[in-house]
Amino acid sequence: MKSRQYIIKTYQTITMGKKLESITPDLKKFIEKQKIFFVGTAAAEGNVNVSPKGTDSFRVIDKNKIVWLNLTGSGNETAAHLIKNNRMTVMFCAFEGKPIILRLYGTAGIYHKRDQEFAKYIDLFPANTGARQIIEMHVDLVQTSCGFAVPFMDFKEERTTLNDWSSKQGEDKIKEYWKNKNTKSVDGFETNILG
Repeated sequence: MKSRQYIIKTYQTITMGKKLESITPDLKKFIEKQKIFFVGTAAAEGNVNVSPKGTDSFRVIDKNKIVWLNLTGSGNETAAHLIKNNRMTVMFCAFEGKPIILRLYGTAGIYHKRDQEFAKYIDLFPANTGARQIIEMHVDLVQTSCGFAVPFMDFKEERTTLNDWSSKQGEDKIKEYWKNKNTKSVDGFETNILG
């Protein structure tokens, strides 16, 4: 039977995460290897939103700034929430190798094709007809935790369904889709996607 001291030490190791002021080089390398990340946003009222994001759509600009490409989808919750409340959390977790959960906390802004900042960042990403917004986040807190309960999962391949659909629609039909599906959140908040 394991000693009480061993159990306490193990428990402390498991529960104690690290809080940092910026993204370290090692954490940047971890981010660059990930195939999926999760974005959390919320207005002062209404529903909290958590969205999974995939494809080659995330970039670390510097130790306190990240950007990600938001592709056209059935909802536009992140944009609507950031207009109301610019707080955002981004989470990564390791599904292979050393266990870790990484959260980036900060404030974010939304850039559309009409904005200069969109043009500044868009070439960082592969061309995509469904490119809807670029989200820029200023990171003021980085937190790591154990990830011991995150399962091992093998990456098979990227889904191409969304990109194939966007390419088939073309820019004009994509804009029509935005008009019909992306101008308001589920709570009726404006997304300002059309200006």
